Amino acid sequence: MAEFQLIRLATKPTAQICYSFQPSVSTTKPVLLVFLNGLGLPQVSWLPAIAQLKELRQETDIPAILTYDRFGQGQTTDHDPMDEGAADPMHGHDCLSAVHDLRQLITQIIAEKMGEADVDSVALVLVGNSIGCALVRLYAQEYPGTVAGVLLLDSILANSDFVSVFPDPDAGDFDPTTLPPGIPLQALRDTREGMRRIFHPDIGNKEGLSRRNLRTLLPASDGPVLQGPDGHGPFVTVVGHDFEAFAEESAKMGRSKPVTMAYMNPYWHRYNEGLVKITEPEKSKGPLQAPNAGHFIQKDNPAFVAHELNELLSKVL
Repeated sequence: MAEFQLIRLATKPTAQICYSFQPSVSTTKPVLLVFLNGLGLPQVSWLPAIAQLKELRQETDIPAILTYDRFGQGQTTDHDPMDEGAADPMHGHDCLSAVHDLRQLITQIIAEKMGEADVDSVALVLVGNSIGCALVRLYAQEYPGTVAGVLLLDSILANSDFVSVFPDPDAGDFDPTTLPPGIPLQALRDTREGMRRIFHPDIGNKEGLSRRNLRTLLPASDGPVLQGPDGHGPFVTVVGHDFEAFAEESAKMGRSKPVTMAYMNPYWHRYNEGLVKITEPEKSKGPLQAPNAGHFIQKDNPAFVAHELNELLSKVL
């Protein structure tokens, strides 16, 4: 069972981050498995998948495991010290800042818990959900040669404003004949407005993690191509939500199920088809759909996450 601890980053010593670390079991090479949260669920959401992963691997050949809550999230009650005095605390820092914090956290954990003086001597396997997938990609770009494996679970649409996924029925060039059967114009209007209120990058969050420049940081889903420890790309598995489950999930939030099925699901799948190209074809898998899982795949189907992670680790270890 995970034990949660507090740590102060040497780069931001006035605040504490909550994390859990589990040492490796019977591994021959130093590997650290790191889980990166989305905005919606904290680190505890990974525990069922981690438990099932250990069962699959029969409690042997398991890398060291790190989960954590970013500043202002979950059990990390301290906010990013750099956000103090920010004009808008809900947009205090960006994803690149969060990646630099992660690098510092990994550096300290590897030194203090794994006894490795050189952070780059430990290969990383990064697992992300939602915006955590953007952080995974940015980390691998910022620190090339360090990431051996990547599991992306329903990545955020990093280059989208989430509104323009859906056509604007009030635009001058809108052609009503392109509207799928059973979707009234008002459903499009309502969906676009609902997405604008909740998911547009201008909408901040209590964590202070701004998405305003994410489109600039990650302008395409199919690049840049990542570099792994051996000079080749890392192993990458891309997983998307189950179309039906996600549409039902969206309907519970007041968004039209037919609109989600007609526009959002195909758009997201095309984005995922790009993500599989961030490594070499022989090291890429997907995009898959996690059965019966909405956006938070680790919550809805931890067994599927454990299965894919088990396969990924078998390639890395």
